[in-house]
Amino acid sequence: MQRIVTKVAGEVGFYFAIAFFVVVTTFPFYWMLITSFKSNPDLYDVTNIPFWFNEAPTLEHFRYLFEQTLFVRWLLNSLVIGLCVVTITLIAALPAGYSLARMTGRNGEALGIGIFLTYLVPPTLLFLPLSRIVANLGLQNSMWSLVLVYPTFTIPFCTWLLMGFFKALPPEIEEAAIVDGCSLFGAFVRMVIPLSLPAILTTVIFTFTLTLQEFVYALTFISSSAQKPITLGVATDLVRGDIFFWGEIMAGALIASVPVAIAYNLLLDRFITGITGGAVK
Repeated sequence: MQRIVTKVAGEVGFYFAIAFFVVVTTFPFYWMLITSFKSNPDLYDVTNIPFWFNEAPTLEHFRYLFEQTLFVRWLLNSLVIGLCVVTITLIAALPAGYSLARMTGRNGEALGIGIFLTYLVPPTLLFLPLSRIVANLGLQNSMWSLVLVYPTFTIPFCTWLLMGFFKALPPEIEEAAIVDGCSLFGAFVRMVIPLSLPAILTTVIFTFTLTLQEFVYALTFISSSAQKPITLGVATDLVRGDIFFWGEIMAGALIASVPVAIAYNLLLDRFITGITGGAVK
């Protein structure tokens, strides 16, 4: 009897914990969803219940975003910046991670840790020297300045991530390809990269997410509304002095975050494989 009670209590505790984490993780999306469809009288009346509709839902906030702001342009800017940074990061991080993984001794691991430590340097310490570089290149107030700057923190992290995954791949794979007539580069392209697709996918997701959520560099280098990414445009152009357009802000945040959340869930298995691939050698 005691064993049954213990088992039931364990199952109840397990499902309670699952329900708790589900509520915690989904509440921000629920709050963005309900706020973006609330009318302004419903939204700003402090006597109303904030967790439900007290008046009929409305699309006025979405109309304002698409008709009265450059929201579509901000989305396109973020997409272009993300794709460019992902491409640059893969071109640099793939060979760098592979080279570090195949270095003999402790030199590769020490160098990899050193590269990763550069990722930990906060942007608040780097935006001043980087702003000088951006100014010398004539990229002030241009989204291409972000394409130049963002790889400074995406490449170190992704190099370290890929290095751990490449270490899990046995060197015999490349050696067999070389015996069959491939060059080292050919073995890397034909054998290593196809086996590393989970890690590459993880790198793409991380890189795009990092560029999408970055704010300090965007705020420093861009002031024109037409050049802003989505994070900066929503946070600055939808605030007038001390007035926050909460309906439009939540609508913009919802549109920007839901596709990323869906991508994470659809690719969750490969994402976990890429993260844990370098954990076991």
